[in-house]
Amino acid sequence: MTTMIPTPAPADTRGRPAYKVTGPRVLRAEWAKLWSLRSTWITLSLSLALLVALGMIFASTYAPGADAHGPGAEAADAVAVALGGLNFAQLAIGVLGVLVMAGEYSTGTIRSTLAAVPTRLPVLWSKVISYGGTAFLAAGVTVFVSFFASGRMLDGTDIALGISSPGVVRALLGAGAYLALVGVLGVALGALIRSVAGGIGLLVTTLMLLPLLTSLLPTTLKDNITPYLPSSAGGSMYALHPAGDALSPGAGLAVFAGWVVLALAGAAWRLARSDA
Repeated sequence: MTTMIPTPAPADTRGRPAYKVTGPRVLRAEWAKLWSLRSTWITLSLSLALLVALGMIFASTYAPGADAHGPGAEAADAVAVALGGLNFAQLAIGVLGVLVMAGEYSTGTIRSTLAAVPTRLPVLWSKVISYGGTAFLAAGVTVFVSFFASGRMLDGTDIALGISSPGVVRALLGAGAYLALVGVLGVALGALIRSVAGGIGLLVTTLMLLPLLTSLLPTTLKDNITPYLPSSAGGSMYALHPAGDALSPGAGLAVFAGWVVLALAGAAWRLARSDA
């Protein structure tokens, strides 16, 4: 006599939607995390407000001549005046980029993030897209606001320019792209170093200390290396009239983007190969 063993009925999953990890869902999650942090609003707002405020201060102190004083006294053109606070803004945007990625390692939430996204790399790309896109839009608008605000204060001076003047729109868009790439560089360094302090230290070294160290080299070697440093190449992106030994705006964009891609490649390699 054959004994029939009943087969258990399949579980009823009709009321349970099947969730799948996809790129758009990871991007939406990273977007929500980005804007749920007060540091995002505060740091981004202050850095861009500082860019406009310093541009106006540079414009108010413009007075060419031997007796001129102030940060904008001998500015070369109206674009340089409007972007007078860019060095301060780039640090704030870059530091926020480090926090976007390394902050998860500091708090330990990266374990939950990678458990939800086992393939890992979509997390990095989503952070790059969400923060880099935000930085580009915010910085792009702000540099135009700074140009118009400082430009009104420069009316009647020898360096006054209009938005339709040759190269102005290109320089302002280049400044927005540069700040966005600095933000992406911060994200990459945060993923590579996995430490907020370490990532910020490497960011400052890359953007500010390398030119100082390079200035100690022999003149010939310095002249050959300096244009290809991240800060020098990035500066060529938004310079209305690049110096004779500087790269062209297009070449500066290519070189600086190459540095950012190199940092992202290192970050992706470490994220994929090592545990959180």
